[in-house]
Amino acid sequence: MAGVAIPQGPGAKGGVALSLEPKYSIIDKVSVGLRMEAAITARGWTAPDGSSASADVAASGSYLATSDYYYSTKFFRAFSGVGTGIYTLASATVGASSQNGSLALGGGTKFGGMVRSGFDIAHFRFAVEYNLIGKTTQTVADGSGGTTTVSSKNSYTAIKIGFFIGGGHQHSSTVNAKF
Repeated sequence: MAGVAIPQGPGAKGGVALSLEPKYSIIDKVSVGLRMEAAITARGWTAPDGSSASADVAASGSYLATSDYYYSTKFFRAFSGVGTGIYTLASATVGASSQNGSLALGGGTKFGGMVRSGFDIAHFRFAVEYNLIGKTTQTVADGSGGTTTVSSKNSYTAIKIGFFIGGGHQHSSTVNAKF
């Protein structure tokens, strides 16, 4: 699947999300799988005094165990789903608005979750996902001999479209790969 990733917080900029999700339908209305996703966005950083800074960020990845519940077994299949797993956050370079220069901040790994809703029509899928990831906080030198703490919200919403290969709702024992 591919779509738009919309991060939260001041200074954050939207980007793209690309995912691959092999799934297995355990019964006609329930499927389980593993979502592997890369989201490319710019996270915004905020100091405790409310001043903000911008950030240039590379791709962040996630690996989630997922489950979807389908409300119907017809041609049009609305669903809701959840997932939980690991989010790997990329390193960033922050250019501060109230200071000179830039700061290099390391990446990290966070445990998080995802909720989603959408629909399948034949072999095509539309979904809206909210990825809940804890914020990142780091203490950095402020350029005048002191330190300051900056934080970034990591959660984002993804609006995605895609298709799946194999299976279909009439074959509950077939593996479905979602792109």
